[in-house]
Amino acid sequence: MNEQQRARRPGGRSARVGAQVHQAVTDLINERGYGNFTVGEVAARAGVADSSIYRRWGGLETLLTDVALTRLNAQSPMPDTGSLAGDLRMYAANVAREITGPDGLLLVRLAVALSSNGEQGQQARDDLRAERTRQLQSMLDRARERGEHAPDALDVLDHILAPMYIRVLFGIVPLTPDYVDALVDRML
Repeated sequence: MNEQQRARRPGGRSARVGAQVHQAVTDLINERGYGNFTVGEVAARAGVADSSIYRRWGGLETLLTDVALTRLNAQSPMPDTGSLAGDLRMYAANVAREITGPDGLLLVRLAVALSSNGEQGQQARDDLRAERTRQLQSMLDRARERGEHAPDALDVLDHILAPMYIRVLFGIVPLTPDYVDALVDRML
């Protein structure tokens, strides 16, 4: 088995190390906030050598970007209920559940922190926004293919996701199903 085959294998030691490192980052951000820990502390928490982190991710910002993108891809799967209204309601409900959960604001905190950390941080922010937009666009394109009038992805971010994030950031919770559905209704 060559090195490329080993790197693509979904399980094994590499996957375990990745999961341990990601969990260590999540825990440290929740405990201390962004910028208050080092690669060495992540490595110690994850039970791996810091050289493993540098070899795989190159540095802390790249690792944080990977954690954020991985969480974004694992969260909020794009629903396919057969209608745009149903898809948006289910998607918004999933996001509301995630951002009010125990690690809910991790992605937001990471995006904000990274974006104020120079050119590499701004690239990380742009990558996160591009991935979220790509996900939304797939749902909106499906609706258009069914003949439905669909908004732009940025409109969904502005009118559905942003109000929920603002409420959570400022402690205006819970995000009730009625509130989330009302956001979707106003959007449509």
